[in-house]
Amino acid sequence: MTTILAPASRAFDPLGIAGRSLPMQAALLLFGTGVLALASQISVPMVPVPITLQTFAITMIGVLYGWRLGALTVLAWLGEAMMGLPVLAGGSGGLAPFVGPTAGYLVAFPIIAALAGCLAEKGWTGRHVVKSFLAHLSANLFCLAIGGAWLSYLIGAEKGLSLGVTPFILGAVLKSALAAALLMALARRNTQPLDL
Repeated sequence: MTTILAPASRAFDPLGIAGRSLPMQAALLLFGTGVLALASQISVPMVPVPITLQTFAITMIGVLYGWRLGALTVLAWLGEAMMGLPVLAGGSGGLAPFVGPTAGYLVAFPIIAALAGCLAEKGWTGRHVVKSFLAHLSANLFCLAIGGAWLSYLIGAEKGLSLGVTPFILGAVLKSALAAALLMALARRNTQPLDL
């Protein structure tokens, strides 16, 4: 069955998204927004930007759902936040996070879901462990660049870099490695050898 949210065939599609009906994809979208809301609550409080599992969940959704449905899921979650639902880090919601210190990161989130999903559709996932890691890391670093640029605009370049980028680099590397490992495990259902 053809849908508008996923291409007819994808190289890496462990959830079978490409063959799902539009109502099933809508259900997956809602499930994804719940996963993102939960990942947002798993955080280490820091000022002005907390460390959360958001980027891990976002890039995984991009890869597992495909870039179209992945980006749409992230946009729906951000829409829930804008409506005031407490789905962001620390249970926040409303319009304030979209103009405050975290606004750049929030703007980057659907872009990095699409980036990770696009790279996955080009084979940068699953058995391609190094490429998978690099896809997630690229998305995470892109998010830090956009978020850090906005924060630098608000508080100055030196503080923006030291508070909004540097503390998150190690986390980006670790989250990217975890994502690559989990996706490799999903790909192991296939008996072919791992590609590096």
